[in-house]
Amino acid sequence: MKVGIVGVGFMGTTHAAGWAETPAEIVGFTAETLHEAGGLAKRYDTKVYPSLDAMLPDVDVLDICSPTHLHREMALKAAAVGKHIVCEKPLARTVGEAQDILNACRDAGVLLLVAHVVRFFPEYALAHSTVAEGQIGKPAVIRLHRGSYRPKKPAGNWFLDEEKSGGILMDLMIHDYDYARWVAGEVESVSARRVTELHPNAPVDYGLVILSHRSGALSHIAGAWAYPPPTFRTHLEIAGDRGLIEFDSDGTAPIQNLILKTGRVDTPDVALPSSLVSESPYTTQIKEFYSALADGKPARVSATDGLVAVQIAEAALKSAHMGQPVRLQSLAEVQS
Repeated sequence: MKVGIVGVGFMGTTHAAGWAETPAEIVGFTAETLHEAGGLAKRYDTKVYPSLDAMLPDVDVLDICSPTHLHREMALKAAAVGKHIVCEKPLARTVGEAQDILNACRDAGVLLLVAHVVRFFPEYALAHSTVAEGQIGKPAVIRLHRGSYRPKKPAGNWFLDEEKSGGILMDLMIHDYDYARWVAGEVESVSARRVTELHPNAPVDYGLVILSHRSGALSHIAGAWAYPPPTFRTHLEIAGDRGLIEFDSDGTAPIQNLILKTGRVDTPDVALPSSLVSESPYTTQIKEFYSALADGKPARVSATDGLVAVQIAEAALKSAHMGQPVRLQSLAEVQS
C-alpha cells in the first residue's frame, strides 16, 4: 500500500508517524511550498512532490491533512482517479462540500476514512463501551469540554479565518459533536453561543453548544481557545439513569501552571491532547484505517459520521449567529 500525504503541518506530521508504524509505504509529501515538505521527506527517506496532481499517479491512498477549505477539491481529484482517501477532520467546510466528497467516493468505489481521533482515545473509547454495555443505563446528560490555546501560524493563520476553518465551533468542537453522537445517537437540534460572535476582536474564544438527541439525551459541549500554551485539557461526564462516568485530563497533572508568557514560546501551531498510553491514539487510528483498507475490516468512524459531524458544526455556527436553536435535517433530507 502506497500512501501520499498532502499537508505537512502538525497533523501531517502526526499522520506520517502513524503510517510509519504500519506496513504501508509513505511515497511522499506535498505542501504549499517544497521547502515545507522537505523536512518530513528527509525524515522518512522519501520524496517531495511539486503538486497533488504529480503525486496521485504514485499512490493507492491519499491522506489529506491540508486546511479544511481545501479538502473538497483534493478529495474529488483523488476519487476521480480511483484513490482511497483518509481525510483529517472536519471532512469539509460545509455540508454541501462533504456530501460532494461522499458522492464522489461512492461513485468511484473508493473508501473514505475520516480522522475523528477522539473515538480512538482509550479513555473515550472505554466510556463509549461502558455505555454501550448498559452499565450506566440510558444516557441522559453528557458534558464534554475541550480547551487549549488559539492555533497559531507564522503566516496566513487560516484557523482564525472562519470562512476557511469554521472557527472554534467547527475546527475544535467538532471532535465532541462526533463523540456525543457516537454515545447518545442522532441529534435533533443544536443551540450555540460563542464569545467572538459579540466580540469579534477578542484575543480568546469560548463556545458553548447544546445538542438535543432524538433519544432524549442532552449534550453540553464547551470549547476554549483561551489557555496559555502549551495547555490542552479535556473533560467528559456521562450521566445515565443507573450510573455516571467521569474523566478529567487534569487528573494526570495535579499541578497546573497557567501563566501566559511573553516572547517566543516553543509550542506547536495547533495543540493536541495527549494520552498516557504506550501508543498514540493517532497511531491507533491510522493502524485501524490501514486494516480497513488492506483487509476490509470496518473502521469505527464511517464516511457518514464525518458528514453528520460537519452538519452539526454548521448548525452550531448558524445558531450562534442567529441566537436561536437550529433543527437538523435528517440524513435522508441532507442527501436528497
